[in-house]
Amino acid sequence: MRAIPVKDKKTLKAFHRVPEIIYANDPNYIPHIRQDIDKVFDPKKNKLLEEGKAQRWVFENNDGQLVGRIAAFINPKTAFTEDQPTGGMGFFESLNDQEMANFIIDTARDWLEKNDMEAMDGPVNLGERNQFWGCLTKNFTDPNSYAMNYNLPYYPELLENYGFRTYFEQYLYKRPTQLPVQEVFQRKLNRLMKIQKVECDNIEGQSLEKVTDDFLHVYNGAWGGHDNFKPMKRDAAKKIMKSLKPVIDKRIVIFAYNEGEPIGFFVNIPELNEIFKYVDGNLNWLGKLKFLYHKWKGTPRTMVGIVFGVVKKWHGKGVEGAMINWSGEYLKKNNCYDEIVMTWIGDFNPKMIKVCENLGATRYREMKTYRYLFDRSKPFERCPVIE
Repeated sequence: MRAIPVKDKKTLKAFHRVPEIIYANDPNYIPHIRQDIDKVFDPKKNKLLEEGKAQRWVFENNDGQLVGRIAAFINPKTAFTEDQPTGGMGFFESLNDQEMANFIIDTARDWLEKNDMEAMDGPVNLGERNQFWGCLTKNFTDPNSYAMNYNLPYYPELLENYGFRTYFEQYLYKRPTQLPVQEVFQRKLNRLMKIQKVECDNIEGQSLEKVTDDFLHVYNGAWGGHDNFKPMKRDAAKKIMKSLKPVIDKRIVIFAYNEGEPIGFFVNIPELNEIFKYVDGNLNWLGKLKFLYHKWKGTPRTMVGIVFGVVKKWHGKGVEGAMINWSGEYLKKNNCYDEIVMTWIGDFNPKMIKVCENLGATRYREMKTYRYLFDRSKPFERCPVIE
């Protein structure tokens, strides 16, 4: 068995070919868009590579057959924020063979050690946590959502047998879009509306500049004070809004306002994999035509909540319920979407878990982010809980 660095068109093609082999008989698997994956490793498109590093490999057995792949990352924003420098591994694929998996993971570990790392998290991404993050541990029967990791049931065992331990668990929730707001939120919402002028609306008719400013205000107000939090800058917020433009449905990007000041957002996109299952993992010219056709047709009936936030001083006052209530009434009136899937919430965020459960959402899928300490004698600590 040998490790082959990805460095040219041939090895890049092999890297994208591996999942086709692993999931050839899995009807639930929807391929990731290869252009999305390649952006992670492109210094022109991923600014983290200005100071960070990434390497990926494919693996062949002694007969020259592809049997796995992996990538290793050093994120300059997070690698040195803890007691031990911590890198990451991701895009891990392997046949169900422990010795084979160990060889694949060793390749990433050795590279990280040579680059002065003392631990690795995985499976992760060199970028935001909402894409290509975590190992699926429960519910292998639903198709995977767009840019969400998917793997076969034996993957957790391969990783845990190697020595990875659970750093945090990831929970995914879903709820019918027209489900009424639960009583606890309705009570808070009623009290809120008696004393405050809170209104909700989507972003139809709004300019990119206004949406950017509102998003930035809520984001920094909602997450400010969390460990390792760095306020988002306006150019980063604008980049996020621009990146969403090709896939956004302005009807389901919702903000809450108090006397004109943005105090909460509920950002959703259509479930793109309900389109991408017709694209076969490649947004070439034909894939783009298929995508545009199904977007125009309104194929997706599921929407995905990619970020949900409320400015801290408004926590627990009913703003969450106000946005959910408004969206439910709007979607019912316009017959837009049947179900919402919420992006994963870590077990380190019990407040948001409680919000989801109080909203009547059902936990339908679970994942894990693992950590492996290179010094096996060092005590292991889980991800700290957000207070």
